[in-house]
Order: sequence, then C-alpha cells, then structure tokens
Amino acid sequence: MPSPDQLKALIQSHLRRDDGQFLSVAMQVAAHEAKAGRGKLALELRELIDAAKARLEPTGAGKLVPIAAGLHSAARKGELDSLLSVSHPAARLADMVLDDGASQQLARVVKEQLQHTRLQAHGLQPRRKLLLVGPPGTGKTMTAAALAGELGVPLMRVRLDALITKFMGETAAKLRLVFDAMADVRGVYFFDEFDAIGSQRALGQDVGEIRRVLNSFLQMIEQDTSHSLILAATNHVEVLDQALFRRFDDVVSYQLPSPTQAVALLRSRLGTFCPKPWRTSAWVRPVEGLSHAEICRAVDEAIKHAIMNDQAQVLGVDLLAALQERRAIGARLGPRPPTPEHAGPQR
Repeated sequence: MPSPDQLKALIQSHLRRDDGQFLSVAMQVAAHEAKAGRGKLALELRELIDAAKARLEPTGAGKLVPIAAGLHSAARKGELDSLLSVSHPAARLADMVLDDGASQQLARVVKEQLQHTRLQAHGLQPRRKLLLVGPPGTGKTMTAAALAGELGVPLMRVRLDALITKFMGETAAKLRLVFDAMADVRGVYFFDEFDAIGSQRALGQDVGEIRRVLNSFLQMIEQDTSHSLILAATNHVEVLDQALFRRFDDVVSYQLPSPTQAVALLRSRLGTFCPKPWRTSAWVRPVEGLSHAEICRAVDEAIKHAIMNDQAQVLGVDLLAALQERRAIGARLGPRPPTPEHAGPQR
C-alpha cells in the first residue's frame, strides 16, 4: 500500500493537475508493491501508468517537441537534436543491486524530488546534481535510466562526440544550448565519460579549448536553477578538476559487486529462466570479480540460448559458459579493480 507521504503527494499533484508528478508517485507505489512480492498488482499498476503516459505524451515522444517550441529557429532545434539522445526508460532502482551507501543516496534523491514542493516552501532545494564515479560496468549508466524511470521524465544523454569540436568557442556555445534545454524540458541530463571535459585544468596535455569548456561548464552548472537532474559519470575520478566537486550536490561511488551482491544480481536477472535446482553457494565463485554489466550480459546470452533451444529454464552449464566467456573478454581488456571485501547487506 502507498505510504502516507505517497498518498499526500498523489493528492497534491492531482489538485495541482501535475500529471508528471502524479505518475512519478504512482510508479513509486508500483515499485514498492513489486518489492513487497505483490507482482501481479505491481504489473497492473505499471500497465495503467504506461497507458496514461501514452495518452499524455505528444505525438513523436522520442523527439524534442517541447524543447523545439522554446527555440527560435529550426536550425537550433536540429543542432540540439544532434546533441541529445532521448529515451523514456522503464528501469527502476529496485532493478539494481548496489551497496547500502549508493542505494541510500539514490533513494534520498528520489524522495527529495518527489517532495520538492514541500522543500521549496521552506527555501530548500532537492538534490539534483550528481557525480557518479567508479569502474566501468558497475551501474552508473543504469542509475541515470533508473532515476528517469522513477521520476517519469525522459533521459537525455549528452553526446560528447557532437558536443566537443575543434573550433574555438563552438563547444561552449553547444554546452549553453544543452543547459538552456534543461530549463525548457525537465529530465535527467546525463554526461557520460565526463572526464573528457572535466579533467584538471592544470594538466599539461590539456588544450586551451578544453580548459575553456571546463570553465564554461563550472559557470553553467553553478548558475543552473532548472528542475532537471544533472548527472555526470566517470571511470577516472582522479583526473577531475577539484572545483567540480563543489558544484555537485552529491558524489555517488560505485564498485564491483561483492560475491553476495553478484549472486543476487545473477538470480534477479535470470527471473523465470533460473536453473533448477538453484544453489546460491554454487555461483559465488563463477561471478566473483565480474562487474554488474558483465553479469547482465552473460545472463542475457544464456537466456537467448535457452529460448532458441526451446528451453523453459537456462541450463547451469550454459550459464557457467556464458560467465566464463565474459571473464575471458574482461581479461583481454586488462586488469580490473578488486572486488570489495566488505559490503553491506542486500536491500
């Protein structure tokens, strides 16, 4: 059942005719029901919410129609389309397996966003500028999708290949266009591989243009007062300019899953395709040291194999082979960070 805060948020958003907020809270209720084991009710709620979203979204929801309305020319609208990749994720935080610290930080962000009106009434602002740091494949990109899904807003991935150019001043102008879009359309704006523009200004190999871009980003993120979430992710936190950390509301750290977390992710990802009988202890060694992304890819490969061979469940031998294949690929790509020795209990 909805919590008292969720009930109040549902009523308040309905009275304000804030459909986006209403659907965001409704998705929170659906996620809670799923986590409580009431899967049928959760599925029915999500289907109702998806149907409501379909009615509310304008034609061509994948396009930046709301943003285009706020621009002064078709040329600028086209330029923005090349800078942002837009999606509407269905992912939820409950789908992720993270340590307690990261889970609590992200849950707090969602809670503050859902109650932003109450906070702003007291002169306070919800957290919305996050720096995500950690090794590849540990959940940073999925976090951006999950936050967008939790809040019922689009995920806007900033395309750095289109943003960064060789012409002096052009990159900063494109960056300004992205920040203007944040004010026009509320969403989760995701800067992946952020070290490409956030590296230390003192590094000798940096070119002057990138330093100017970093200075522009520092100014823009500090001045930004939109209601959008700004997420920046990097695998190389050590090269980020120290001035950046003061501009973010929170820094969320990611690491390779502990054996307990890795097996929990493996079991969750398998779903109804889980091998039978299932012995948790048997899978601790095969998943040890693998990242979240590697485990998910291995499971997906094993499930595809089962489907193509008319199998209702994945065979243990096929799952083991898929995990070994991902480990071999990772070994060819180079050394990986150590698996954490101590991790909090599963949420």
